[in-house]
Amino acid sequence: MRTTDLLTRLAKPAAALALVASAAVFAPAANAADGITAADVNPAAGTFSELSETNLTGAGDGTPAGAVAWYKAHAGSTGWEHYCEKAAENSYGVSGVWASANAHWDGASPKHTSGKPPAGSFVYWNISAYGHVGIADGNGGFYATSVGGKIGHGSSTSYFNNYRGWTPAAVPRR
Repeated sequence: MRTTDLLTRLAKPAAALALVASAAVFAPAANAADGITAADVNPAAGTFSELSETNLTGAGDGTPAGAVAWYKAHAGSTGWEHYCEKAAENSYGVSGVWASANAHWDGASPKHTSGKPPAGSFVYWNISAYGHVGIADGNGGFYATSVGGKIGHGSSTSYFNNYRGWTPAAVPRR
């Protein structure tokens, strides 16, 4: 082996070791329990509530609460206009299951045309060639695209015309 090849092979690990060592020396002191430093805290920014781990849900985690959380996290976004089915699927952590809201309505079961849909249920309207779909909030309202031109919340399924009904909260599958 040539000397230059040997030096090249040794230089990369040595550089990585030096970088790790410098990070350890210059890193700010942190709370060992959570890694948050005083520089990470902004008391003037407001207050927050801590939730127990049993109450935490993740947006798009495949649960009804996660589907609602996904819509809340994307509230105000205009990037999902004309993609209501994709948004509804993404809220459950999947994509590409149904071609449209109408296809979802046609393929999903059981269908309910009355009653208050539970949180995370899919709610449907027959308002275009492709239909429209959102996620029920559990209180008679819903989250969807096209609410005022963006992802938003409607207090009643009557927000859009031609309400079809709802199907149970579940990860979309054919």
